[in-house]
Amino acid sequence: MPGQPFTEGCPTRVVLDHIMGKWGVLVLLSLSDRTHRWGELRREVQGISEKMLAQTLRVLEADGLVHREAYPEIPPRVEYSLTPLGRDLMERMLPLVEWVAIHSDAIVGTDD
Repeated sequence: MPGQPFTEGCPTRVVLDHIMGKWGVLVLLSLSDRTHRWGELRREVQGISEKMLAQTLRVLEADGLVHREAYPEIPPRVEYSLTPLGRDLMERMLPLVEWVAIHSDAIVGTDD
């Protein structure tokens, strides 16, 4: 396996933290179906604060997973989408998210 995620200071840990954190995975999941504007993301990812959404988008953009497109209009319009790297990641992550959705009730003990 490339990288050594068990080794302190390994870049793998940084990437995993960015994409698998509570907000990172939800923002990426939201963008996996289409391009979104800021307000659409804010509504879709319920519970995320404006500050956390901005921070998460900045990190994912810096990682090369999210593309930010600002249009010179009044009022300003900014759209977010997955980059090719982000799409590749989500092709691999969506089966895991689907598995979690199927089994989450049983895992957290709400399945009767």
